[in-house]
Amino acid sequence: MKDLTPLIYTPVVGEACLKWSEIYQQPEGLYISYADRGNIATVLQNWPQQKVEITVVTDGSRILGLGDLGVNGMGIPVGKLALYIGCAGINPEYTLPLMLDLGTSNKKLWDDPLYMGSRRDKVTPEEELEFLDELMTALSEKWPGIVIQFEDFKNPFPALARYRDTFTCFNDDIQGTGSVVLAGVINAVKRTGIPAKDQRAVFMGAGSAGVGVAKQIVEFFIREGLTEDEARRCFWLVDTKGLVTNDRGDKLADHKVYFSRDDNDGRQIKSLAEVVEYVKPTILMGLSTIGGIFDENILTRMGEMNKSPIIFPLSNPSSKSECTFEEAMRHTGGTALFASGSPFPSLEYGGKTHCPGQGNNMYVFPGIGLGAILSKAVNITQEMIYASAVSLSTSLTHEEVEQGWLYPDICRIRDVSVIVARGVIRMAQEQKLDRELMLRDLSDAELDCYIQSRMYNPKDQKSLMEKELAGFSQANGTSHL
Repeated sequence: MKDLTPLIYTPVVGEACLKWSEIYQQPEGLYISYADRGNIATVLQNWPQQKVEITVVTDGSRILGLGDLGVNGMGIPVGKLALYIGCAGINPEYTLPLMLDLGTSNKKLWDDPLYMGSRRDKVTPEEELEFLDELMTALSEKWPGIVIQFEDFKNPFPALARYRDTFTCFNDDIQGTGSVVLAGVINAVKRTGIPAKDQRAVFMGAGSAGVGVAKQIVEFFIREGLTEDEARRCFWLVDTKGLVTNDRGDKLADHKVYFSRDDNDGRQIKSLAEVVEYVKPTILMGLSTIGGIFDENILTRMGEMNKSPIIFPLSNPSSKSECTFEEAMRHTGGTALFASGSPFPSLEYGGKTHCPGQGNNMYVFPGIGLGAILSKAVNITQEMIYASAVSLSTSLTHEEVEQGWLYPDICRIRDVSVIVARGVIRMAQEQKLDRELMLRDLSDAELDCYIQSRMYNPKDQKSLMEKELAGFSQANGTSHL
């Protein structure tokens, strides 16, 4: 998994999406066009598999840190579902990569003779929601109980709030990212020994993903004894215009208002370096897609101000990462508690081998999907997402904890997915949102065995096929194939 994951998903999937129309050979998923509105249920009939348990759906409007790629974004659902299969054992025959062709604002694609999508402007947000209303109903009617994962929609994306109480759905960019980062933060905060009330977090990037991550950490701080207002005030968000404040003079997007500061005494701070100097953060998060913005000066100051600075450059792909692992370690004197969105190699520094943490969503979203499928959850709630983060934070072995890791070895991802799925199932049961009631009577050990027994394994499929072929050969007097 450690070797294959970068090829299946980030960073290689970014290059694949950039060239998707050029390298296209055969359909790997289902494309639905805006021209199909009113007939989406009919289009879904074209999918050859009769059973679908989970779909990953995107409109291609914000692929990783690469922007609007239109239907070329199909590489994301394909890659994500490959990870569902590899990491959580979802049966590949029960997956649906789904691409919504709602137009594109990327005019370069219009001029590309190989571009496979429609050459029209992106539909309005109102038109997209109307389209999604029809899609969500059609998906759930054809495949009752289907888990729907939204992926790489441009901010702001109101569909999560619109559908999460009606359908079994979640947004991995917001909730999956928030969960996996929270798990790393839980372990990093423990390592620093600094209580939640004294943590100060600066976020470079105030999009819906950044705000979603921050809100997950707020929930953790509340559980550590802070009031919601006290927890909220531990965060300073920075966007392209500087520190997000109430009196900055521009109209803030709705999702930014929750963390907007009112204690800046009229001072407007424009650069990240100035914010770092002003706040003196213990935590520095990057969800900006601005490669290298955590420069030598900022990283050095983080090392000077903290014994163990928490530095998470989370933007994908690698070229968009706010800093590299080597930069973070060298400029903080090897003291950074580091996790990134993209993979970085280990580093020899100070006579010791340092292994970077990777806050990769693949630690949680496969387990979230698997847990929702096996429990037949009616909805995927915020409490279930939080449970996935806590489960991930407890999944490290004793040796991994001793080595100072923030995340478990990716080679153990299937074991980790079992732990995450169990946490999701238990929370669904606690909230009485599960429909597979027989799982309630199982102990944790029994539930883990059940989860493992339901995970697809290609070796098992090969053995089954060999038995079937042997039986066929014996019955028909033919030799083994």
